[in-house]
Amino acid sequence: MRTIVILPYDDKWLEMFEAESLLLKTLLGGVVKSIYHIGSTSVPGLSAKPVIDIMLEVSDINELDTYNSAMARAGYVARGENGISGRRYFIKGGEQRSHQVHAFTAGDMQVLRHLAFRDYLRKNRGIAEKYAEIKHAAASLSKNDVHRYSALKANFIEDHLKRALNGREL
Repeated sequence: MRTIVILPYDDKWLEMFEAESLLLKTLLGGVVKSIYHIGSTSVPGLSAKPVIDIMLEVSDINELDTYNSAMARAGYVARGENGISGRRYFIKGGEQRSHQVHAFTAGDMQVLRHLAFRDYLRKNRGIAEKYAEIKHAAASLSKNDVHRYSALKANFIEDHLKRALNGREL
């Protein structure tokens, strides 16, 4: 079972993203249009689970499927859509997950949503700090149940994602 641990922000997360980004560009060639660092590890100063979330914009999501064996050789496990229509999801590191890759066709609404929430947290320090408090409480209350952990954060994320998409700040 995975253990949910929230750690203080670590500057090495950016370096880990940059290294993995280079690997993914090399592995996936021309199918990748853009690579983004998303999730809590992409927000300077924000406490997070030490898992690097990477989002790919690809030219053709079905073409990306032809790279599953290359991703496997790089340590990734393909999980298909994994609950989000049109996404391809890959995990690396097993029970001690180190990286997650979320891939969408270029221009997909999910790309906008992820980037809007990330940028909103980067601009709004107080909201990011509140999010860190919620994540710490959720980790404690969830007793390593990742679904419960996510559910405990869901209302905060949904509320602030709407604000981010509407361009509002508190």
